[in-house]
Amino acid sequence: MTGKGGTGKTTVAAALALALAAGGRKVLLVEVEGRQGIAQVFDTPPLPYEERKIAVAPDGGDVYALAIDPEEAMLEYVEMFYGMKRAGKALNKIGLVDFATTIAPGLRDVLVTGKTSEAVRRRDKSGRRVYDTVVMDAPPTGRITRFLNVTSEVAGLARIGPVKNHADLVRGVVASPETAVHFVTLLEEMPVQETLDGIQSLHEAKLPVGGIFINMVRPELLPEAALDAAADGGFDAADLTLGLKAAGLTDGAAGSSSIAEALAAEVVEHAQRTALERRERQTLAEATVPRYELPLLPEGADLAGLYELAETMCSQGAA
Repeated sequence: MTGKGGTGKTTVAAALALALAAGGRKVLLVEVEGRQGIAQVFDTPPLPYEERKIAVAPDGGDVYALAIDPEEAMLEYVEMFYGMKRAGKALNKIGLVDFATTIAPGLRDVLVTGKTSEAVRRRDKSGRRVYDTVVMDAPPTGRITRFLNVTSEVAGLARIGPVKNHADLVRGVVASPETAVHFVTLLEEMPVQETLDGIQSLHEAKLPVGGIFINMVRPELLPEAALDAAADGGFDAADLTLGLKAAGLTDGAAGSSSIAEALAAEVVEHAQRTALERRERQTLAEATVPRYELPLLPEGADLAGLYELAETMCSQGAA
C-alpha cells in the first residue's frame, strides 16, 4: 500500500488487513518506515521487532503486525547468511550497521522488503503458509518503485553471493502475480497526479499494479440542479432567505438574510469541491485499474472507523 503523504495510507493499509482477515484468515500487517503508525491507528503500545497479534477481524480472523527495524533486520541477515550473530551485534554497537545501510540505501530497502518476503514464504509444519496475506504499509508514492525494484538497487552492491541471491528471492515475491501494489489517493489534483505517475512507473519497472483506494470521499449533499447552479455562480440566496423565514428559523428579515448569505457561500464551496472531485474521478479512470471509494469518517480514523472502512472494502470486492 502506497500513497502521497496525507492521504491516509497507513489507515487504509490497516483497514485492508482487517478486511482480508475477515472470515477466519490470518493476515500480517507490516510497517517499514519506523513511524509506529500501525500502533497509532490501532491504539496500541509501540510495536517491537516481532510479529504480534493486534486485532480480531470480523468473523474471527486475526491481524498480526510487525514494525521492521532496518538495523535489526541487518543483524538477522548477518546471522542467517554468515552465522555471525555476536559479530553482528558488535558491529551494531560501533555503528557499522547503520553506516552500511546509510551509504548503500538500496541495501536498507532489500533488508526491509526481505523481511516481509520471508513472512510471505514462511510455512508451518503442514506445509501451509503461516499467513494468508501480508499487507505492507510501504513508503510514499514518489519512492515506491525504487523501494520495490530491489534487483536494480543491489546491482551496484553485489553481482554474486548472498546479497544478490537474497535480492533475487525478494524480487521473486515482489514481482509475483500474487502481489499487488495498491495506491491511496484523495480526490485532489496533486495526489491524483502522483498516483497516475506511480502507476506508470511501476508498469515501466514491470512491477504488479493493484487498485486505487480513493480515501475520505465526501457525499454530495445537494440536488444536481442546485450544485450545477452554484458551480456556475447562479445560486440565488433569496430562495434560502424565504425558506428560513417559512421554517421560522430566524428572527426578522435581517437575520434571515445574513444566515442565508452564509449558507449560500457554503453551498458554492460545496459545489466547487464536488465539481473538482468529479473531474479527478474522471482523471483516475484513465489508469484502467480497479477503484474503490472509502468514506470520510466524521469521527476520525479510530478503531471503530477501521472496521467501518474494512466493511466498505469487503462490500466493494476489494478484499
